[in-house]
Amino acid sequence: MEILSNTPRRLVDLPSDVPAPSVDAARAALLVAQCPVAAATPLVAAPALAALAGIGILHIKDERNRMGLGSFKALGAAYVIACDAADGTARGCTYVTASAGNHGMSVAAGAAAFGARAVVYIAETVPEAFAARLRDIGAEVRREGEFYEDSMAAATCAADTEGFALLSDSSWPGYYDRPHRLMEGYLALMDEAIRQIPQPPTHLFLQAGVGGLAGACAALARKAWGAAVQIVVVEPDAAPALYASVSAGIAMTTHGPVSAMGRLDCKEPSLIALKGLARDADAFVLISEDEGAVGAAACAAHGLSSTPSGAAGIAGLIASAQALGLGAEARVLCILSEGPE
Repeated sequence: MEILSNTPRRLVDLPSDVPAPSVDAARAALLVAQCPVAAATPLVAAPALAALAGIGILHIKDERNRMGLGSFKALGAAYVIACDAADGTARGCTYVTASAGNHGMSVAAGAAAFGARAVVYIAETVPEAFAARLRDIGAEVRREGEFYEDSMAAATCAADTEGFALLSDSSWPGYYDRPHRLMEGYLALMDEAIRQIPQPPTHLFLQAGVGGLAGACAALARKAWGAAVQIVVVEPDAAPALYASVSAGIAMTTHGPVSAMGRLDCKEPSLIALKGLARDADAFVLISEDEGAVGAAACAAHGLSSTPSGAAGIAGLIASAQALGLGAEARVLCILSEGPE
């Protein structure tokens, strides 16, 4: 476990046109409420896990059954397509993306709901069971490359050559509009948590891959609670994209082995998320594969089965609480971002 303090805030050199994450939770909630399977997910108290971490109170926002898709990602790509539908541009459109998991499901579900088509690129290492789930929703699945980055390059090429609408959950120079709106969809879960929690937390732990979930939730938490909450971003040490970028003061492409926290195994940060988290996060924590496994096992043992990716925020809390000085007075909020595979 490694910790990078972001107090005082570190300067990160980014293109001037990178937008900050949206905090328009009302807009997100309005569109999400129009979904036939929309419903708030529960916020649960976890006293046994709090005791394991050595803190006073732990609340967990449980996203494992969000809209029947099994993760918070249901609020992302499908929200973008819903926005397009409201503008009259979704029907008949083909959305293309790359995915190693839940993002592709959200694209497929959104396309199916609004009369569009989904093409999802997956790497050769992605299980066939996931490909079958995508096809069951109506997506066309194309395999390309050994790693996620290969399938993302193929999706980007298909958008250019076949006239598809690229719908990524990351952002890079010149590609901001759709990922910015996608992150806005994630505000719905944080808005729910703010309304559900009985007392504002002292600490918020957020797991991150490219950083979309963490960036959105951190921005809204700052708006709601100001400096009273300490925000900690958790990444696998095999994919320290945000940690390395904030440390270096510039967006970094990182390298490392394949992580069992596969949904978080992203070697480059989303620029929108990086801009927001450099401003909003108080610390960045890297956890090892063993620490990620410990967190997932602890969640399962206490009735909150997930994956090492979904439980990574809780794993980061368990691993770093003592080093960060958290004790009996700490009131922590974490997100259990997906169900078990």
